[in-house]
Amino acid sequence: MSDYKPQIWRINTRKQELKREPIPEAWQRLGGRGLVARIMVDEVDARCDPLGPGNKLIFTPGLLVGHMLSSTDRISVGGKSPLTGGIKEANAGGRTGYHMAFMGIHALIIEDTPEGNGYWVLHLSLKNGAQWERADDLTGLGVYETAPRLLEKYGDKVAIALIGPGGEMKMKSAGIQNIDKDRVPARIAARGGLGAVMGSKGLKAIVFDNAGGQKPPIADPEAFKIAQRDYTKSVMEHPQSITYRDYGTAAMTQLTQRFAGIPVHNFSRGTFDEVEKIGGESLRDFTLTRGKPSDPSHACMAGCTIKCSNIFGGEDGKIIVSPLEYETIGLMGSNLDIDSLDTIGRLNWHVNDLGLDSIEVGAALGVAAEAGLMKWGSEDDAQKLIDEIRKGSELGRTLGDGAAAVGKKYNIERVPVVKGQAMSAYEPRSIKGTGLTYATTPQGADHTCGLTIRAQVDHLDPDAQKSVSLNAQLNMGGYDTLGACIFAGFGYAATPDGVVRRLLSARYGWNDLPDNILQELGKQTIKLEREFNKRAGFTEKDDRLPEWMTREPIPETGHVFDVSADTIDHLFDDI
Repeated sequence: MSDYKPQIWRINTRKQELKREPIPEAWQRLGGRGLVARIMVDEVDARCDPLGPGNKLIFTPGLLVGHMLSSTDRISVGGKSPLTGGIKEANAGGRTGYHMAFMGIHALIIEDTPEGNGYWVLHLSLKNGAQWERADDLTGLGVYETAPRLLEKYGDKVAIALIGPGGEMKMKSAGIQNIDKDRVPARIAARGGLGAVMGSKGLKAIVFDNAGGQKPPIADPEAFKIAQRDYTKSVMEHPQSITYRDYGTAAMTQLTQRFAGIPVHNFSRGTFDEVEKIGGESLRDFTLTRGKPSDPSHACMAGCTIKCSNIFGGEDGKIIVSPLEYETIGLMGSNLDIDSLDTIGRLNWHVNDLGLDSIEVGAALGVAAEAGLMKWGSEDDAQKLIDEIRKGSELGRTLGDGAAAVGKKYNIERVPVVKGQAMSAYEPRSIKGTGLTYATTPQGADHTCGLTIRAQVDHLDPDAQKSVSLNAQLNMGGYDTLGACIFAGFGYAATPDGVVRRLLSARYGWNDLPDNILQELGKQTIKLEREFNKRAGFTEKDDRLPEWMTREPIPETGHVFDVSADTIDHLFDDI
């Protein structure tokens, strides 16, 4: 009989105190994004200052984390966003979720704010609970220097979540980095400024030491084994999995180009003349011809069979950055008129080292270029602006606070944001279902909440987007609650006989689950998120794309974003 007893670990940063509590009944069948939403509605005053003592920073693994299901060991991090002013969940691969599951931490809730200044390392273990150590020697360091020091001190078997200088300076684009299976702090819970929330809690890093822990028990091992086999087979055989294994997320570069949907010149065009130089084929060719340590197929989590990540190295045989993803290629490449993967990779490394969201920073640089602060296509100018962020100058702090902050300061209208958060690398006037997701998701402009580019619809027809956006959003709410990568959906969707229900039933012994449990989890999650935002003061007016996108057409198609207000306002009426 297993003695595995999952609990809520609650940290008070002012008292430096840990309490371990039983899991409330209403939280037991939730994990990941769904549990973040439930905790936020239950415990956080939605009108609180995101960087004040009333906000909470929540870490929670998904429901299926801990079993090395391919692409399903992700960590969700959540709180009230300093960028959007609403609820925020950001998830990442790496080790953190897996370690938490082995430690029996159903959720880690970090509360209050510390007295005094300075940063701390919080070490969590089953043996000693919570231990606090000053981080004076780490303060101001980038994540690439901080992580090795922590690994040297605490051993290379731990998981680490940490912030960079951007989080310490409480910049609104700051994320939380997690080390991957190779101990590189490259897996960022990026969006919404949660790194600034962690900075407000006085934490430079959290170390998860799962020594003495155990794999979460399985109620029906044989049924779980069969369901896992079916799921893994579907993942391995799905043609999209093969594409992403070979080309990574950079495969999206040419696809968005075909739809006139790649951001170019601060979202003023949808096609990039030099797209072949920065696309998936070029990235793969570089990684293969340059040799090790470059690698076109790399897993961000142990046990992942898709391996959509990469290690991008230079001609000198040294790593430039890992990974180089499509979102960064779009926002820090074509969006800035930059046509060199090496340049994008170098800029990406610096943004990562600062612990910032490359989507938000890329969009901020695009607005800065519109304001005349840098020359289009100039690596030197882009790097100088990133250096300003590192210095924490007035300009740097504005850039670090994201695209909306830059637009406000320099009176720029063309700012690609919703709810204060930058759009990712999918042009909403060309892929209108994703634009509908941007407008309606409680998370701000975020493609991971419901990307529709693969839907079999006319992406330019404003009347054809309602069902595809809603379906994508419900599915993603479910996947994020399971702890599943967006690409795990290829396997889950292609597996017959309700594999999500089968896995959950076998894992927990829940025999009363509906066949459509994935979308039921998504519905529950989105309802809770919308309730939090309503309490925070959000209205229908916040569910809108920028006005300029409704009147300024994409040149290639002549289309504006014209999904009706009625569709936007009533998208979730029936969930």
